[in-house]
Amino acid sequence: MNREEIKELLPHREPMLLLDEVNIEEGRAVGKYHVKGDEFFLQGHFPGNPIVPGVIQCEMIAQTAVALLPDCKGKTPLYTGLNNVKFKNPLLPGDTAVMTVEITARKGVFCFAKGKLEANGKLCTSAEFSFAIIEKKA
Repeated sequence: MNREEIKELLPHREPMLLLDEVNIEEGRAVGKYHVKGDEFFLQGHFPGNPIVPGVIQCEMIAQTAVALLPDCKGKTPLYTGLNNVKFKNPLLPGDTAVMTVEITARKGVFCFAKGKLEANGKLCTSAEFSFAIIEKKA
């Protein structure tokens, strides 16, 4: 999926759409986002030494997961939990973040997943998380 196809599935829009492309491979989603360096979250984190915040990396992983849920189209995915998060290496301007995610369980509107974000062949972030798929409010 390219960025326009991703917008058909995810409700996120700029500046919070944090995926440039997503591919589905053997039951898992692999997303990519190129960190340009002018993103809002780098403006103060940290001046002269910009590093993508960990919470933004977790958001990139979660957005990738939604690509595995075509029934999410027209609905809103909301985080309900974030567990066993580990930050190993920084994600920097110029890096391409590669997120690999799989859904581990589903119960009603709740989805459970695990994923990781890598850049330059190194693990940056790994996490287990859950989210609910809810109807949009009118």
